[in-house]
Amino acid sequence: MRALRSKLKKHGLDHLNVRIEDPFVVVGDGTLAQLERSSKTVRWAADKLEQDFFTKRPTKILDIYLFTTAASYEAGVEKLTGEQPSTPFGFYSSSQGAMFMNIATGGGTLVHEIVHPYVEADFPSAPTWLNEGLGSLFEQSAEREGHIVGLTNWRLEGLQKAIRRGRVPSFSTLTSLSTKEFYNSDGGTNYSQSRYLMYYLQEHGLLRKFYEAVRTARKTDPNGYKTLVATLRETDMVAFKRRWERYVAELRFP
Repeated sequence: MRALRSKLKKHGLDHLNVRIEDPFVVVGDGTLAQLERSSKTVRWAADKLEQDFFTKRPTKILDIYLFTTAASYEAGVEKLTGEQPSTPFGFYSSSQGAMFMNIATGGGTLVHEIVHPYVEADFPSAPTWLNEGLGSLFEQSAEREGHIVGLTNWRLEGLQKAIRRGRVPSFSTLTSLSTKEFYNSDGGTNYSQSRYLMYYLQEHGLLRKFYEAVRTARKTDPNGYKTLVATLRETDMVAFKRRWERYVAELRFP
C-alpha cells in the first residue's frame, strides 16, 4: 500500500481513494461511496469467478484504476503508463499489473477485465477466443442460484446483423485465429461470436464443464476446437452453427 501511495503521489494522483479487495487494490477518483459500490462489484465478481471457473488466483496484487470521466481516464492512463489508452472503455495490462477503466461507460468493462488476470494465472495458454469470450460474456452479468451468469448485451445486435449477412465464420475458423488475427480481422464479430458461443454453453449447462475440459486438454488441443466439439457432442459442426445462429437470432436485448 505504501508503494502504491508513493506511486500515486509521484504522478499527481494522491487525491484518489483506495480500497483493498484481495487480490486487487481498487483506486478511484470518484467519491468514497462510488468506490465502495465498485469494490463490492469487484469482490462479488472475484468470488463467483473463483467459485465456478478458476482454481488459481493472480500471483500478485493487481491495481484497478477507476476513472469517472473520459478525460480523467485518458489523463490517468497517460500519467501512470506514459501512453494514451487504445480503447475508450478500459483494459488490463499484464506488464503494468493493473486494470484501467473509464467507468462512465458503465460497469461491464470492469467485470470483463477482471476475467483476464484470472485466465492468465489459471490457464496461461488459453486461446484468445476463449479468453475474450469469457471476459465479454460477463460484461453484462448477474447472479443465478448462487452462480455468476452472463446476460444478453449490446454485442447481440452486431452479431445478429453479421449472421443475416453471412459474415460469421465457422467455429473451426474462429478457434484457429491467432491473437493478432482475432483482434484485427473483424474483431467486433470475433468478440460477439465468442461471447454468444459462451452464452450458448452457459444456457445449456456446459460452460463450466467446457472450461475445465479445454484447460485440461491444453497440450493436445491448444485452440480448444476438439474439446468444443466433444463438449457439444456434435458430429456436424456446420449443422450446429446453423442451429446456433437460429438460437442467437431469437435472443433479445434489452
